[in-house]
Amino acid sequence: MKVATPSQMNEIDRRTINEIGIPGVVLMENAAGRVSEEAVKMLGSAAGKKVIVIAGKGNNGGDAFAVARQLGAMGCNVKVYVTARKEDISGDAGINLGILRKIGLEPVELTENSRMEELKNVLPAADLIIDGILGTGLKGEVRDDVKAVINIVNAAQKPVISIDIPSGISGETGQVLGCCIKAVKTVTFALPKLGTLVHPGCEYTGELIVADIGIPSKVIEGMDIKINITDRASIAGMMPRRLENSNKGDYGRVFIITGSPGMTGSGCLAATAALRTGAGLVYLGVPSGLSSIYETQIMECVTIPLEDENTGSLSRKCLPRIEERMKQMDVLAVGPGLGTGDDIYDIVSGIIETADMPLVVDADALNSLSRDVSALKNLKTQMVITPHPGEMARLCGLSIREVQANRIGVAREFAEKWKVITVLKGSRTVTALPDGTVYINPTGNPGMATAGSGDVLTGIISSLIGQGMAPWQAAVAGAYLHGLAGDNAASVRGEHGLIASDIAKELPYAIKEVLMPYKETAGK
Repeated sequence: MKVATPSQMNEIDRRTINEIGIPGVVLMENAAGRVSEEAVKMLGSAAGKKVIVIAGKGNNGGDAFAVARQLGAMGCNVKVYVTARKEDISGDAGINLGILRKIGLEPVELTENSRMEELKNVLPAADLIIDGILGTGLKGEVRDDVKAVINIVNAAQKPVISIDIPSGISGETGQVLGCCIKAVKTVTFALPKLGTLVHPGCEYTGELIVADIGIPSKVIEGMDIKINITDRASIAGMMPRRLENSNKGDYGRVFIITGSPGMTGSGCLAATAALRTGAGLVYLGVPSGLSSIYETQIMECVTIPLEDENTGSLSRKCLPRIEERMKQMDVLAVGPGLGTGDDIYDIVSGIIETADMPLVVDADALNSLSRDVSALKNLKTQMVITPHPGEMARLCGLSIREVQANRIGVAREFAEKWKVITVLKGSRTVTALPDGTVYINPTGNPGMATAGSGDVLTGIISSLIGQGMAPWQAAVAGAYLHGLAGDNAASVRGEHGLIASDIAKELPYAIKEVLMPYKETAGK
């Protein structure tokens, strides 16, 4: 599903009103109808329920006025407050304000301290609060009088539905502009807004409902929108199917270069994940001195001992053998538990220079590559990198704080500059493609912040590529499946005790859930 910035949504509204001919007040009425429906769902029934509606002076407030009228007609006991002078409200919002006043539902202006005290006193008895104070176009900090209203609402600890976006959140960046409403549910219109999907905005959004308000699909399709949020239906459409008349060779030969003293678990996790995701054959290229460990841990893999000069870490002398083996493979993954050093850099850069099949590069391979990122100039195949924020920071010469403050921008810039598919891991994993397209992943939970989780993701993406998916599809789908498997594991075990192997074990069920979403997943 496409994700809109405030400026893109404004243009969509403009085209809908001026070019298609649907009046803005009709869109506002439709929007109010969707919010009212969600409100009644939360209330259970409308009759007699106490609802406080708080509106601003813009179109967000106009939506709120229409919601107040509709909920009142359904039987709710509605009281409306407005954070501006009523005479300053115009346009479509003014039309809905006028209707509200004519039916006797006069809004109270929150322009005096006594009215603020009144709001503070009535909120404890409310069954629901409707937030229509500020919309997606907010740029500067929330002004002090509105900040006071927001603080009163949050202090009441009553369920809140926000209209389009929680008031106080930047629709562009998700940043809290001084303070913001903490919503239980946010009903947004036509498309999700970027600020509700990224941190910290997503932490205040609650359940996000994307409501159809009658904007023609033609208008949205005519916009050059490059940010998307991944959904289950799109992943199901990407996933490879199993053919009845097939064999293991039909499902990919995955080659994983891994291994150093104390880090053998990384390669084992990546290989297990690749197998659990459906790879037909998985080969582990490992230091010869450690090969017995892999052979006893993962019986389903083929182990390829590589030159390590009796150190337990790969030597650059193994590169010719890797290159020879690559000719028989469908995808190569390099990095989990690999270690660092001059030899590792030479191996990684050598693979990048010679590979003609897709590559997945992670962990220590990225750390080595950060010594001289210009090695990517020699890339002649498609490559997926899966950095966590620290690795991304090293690759870009930034601080982790800078990466986290602009995750989409940093990932997109790196992908465009170096022509690599960039999967920036973390909460709301971002996958950026070389053409500037971005996918935000909605699955996953804090329990997945555990050692080895990234190795599992490497195995998933490699497996999907090996099974024939385009590398960009494998990256997007891999992030989704990784998070879904983690969510399923957390639902059984909780987040605190979640470990990476739990995620790998859940992968077959996550895939089954995506491909058969309406049938109960068995075997957990």
